[in-house]
Amino acid sequence: MLLLLPRDPLAPRRVDEHWAPEAAAAAELGLTVALVDHDELTRSEPDLARAVRGVPADEDAVYRGWMLRSGQYAGLAEALAARGTRLRTSPEQYRTAHELPGWYPALAGVTPESRWDTGGDAAWLGSGAAVLRDHTKSLKHSWHEACLVPDVTDAVAARRVVDRFVELRGEDLVGSVVVRRFEEFTGPEARTWWVGGRCALVTAHPDTPGEVPQDPDLAVPAAGVTALGLPFVTVDLVRRADGVWRVVELGDGQVSDRPTSTPAAELLAALAGVAA
Repeated sequence: MLLLLPRDPLAPRRVDEHWAPEAAAAAELGLTVALVDHDELTRSEPDLARAVRGVPADEDAVYRGWMLRSGQYAGLAEALAARGTRLRTSPEQYRTAHELPGWYPALAGVTPESRWDTGGDAAWLGSGAAVLRDHTKSLKHSWHEACLVPDVTDAVAARRVVDRFVELRGEDLVGSVVVRRFEEFTGPEARTWWVGGRCALVTAHPDTPGEVPQDPDLAVPAAGVTALGLPFVTVDLVRRADGVWRVVELGDGQVSDRPTSTPAAELLAALAGVAA
């Protein structure tokens, strides 16, 4: 497995500091590491060949780095293919995992009810509260201002939250506004890592690295993850107030952050299928 990591923008020969533990772990496991230029990949008019210069040819490459829009990931895949390198996760598979409309149908029964392409209208819920996000991200750190709609029957207040969400996301808005039925959760989230449709690792969520939920019910997302047929994804699980485990999010594992409490070698060993 060839591991692709972001280069340091100020020192192009070095790996980005945030990803240095994974570079060190890869060396311990005997994995080849190559650096890509994330800043170049995310420019409005990127030089894709420049972004991947120095990457060797390989038929099983995995990116671990900062988030890329689906189109940017497709550009990375195209540039690598020109060098004879194939990403384990195709651009189509990346979009499916990275954007909620791609994975939601397979997990609709185990995650909060959601709709998009409605202009942010939450009236379809009938009553109760809703939370907002776009196809890839919420603004949970602006919970009351741009995330939670306390009462969907109050159209004026709901529109205020939607408009603020769109304003704060700005040019970073991906797709359309997604409206999700609010469910009351309790306790920390578990981040589960799935390789080839099998859960290979359970960790804390990066936001709460010191708290690992006890025995998350992996059967909850299993059928849906298998149906999606994706090479490498994360599924965040949390208990609802009634004790039922629910899926909060599915994401592409390549751009999912690792909690600091989990050694990089554990994740890379699971991903590469080798002993740590």
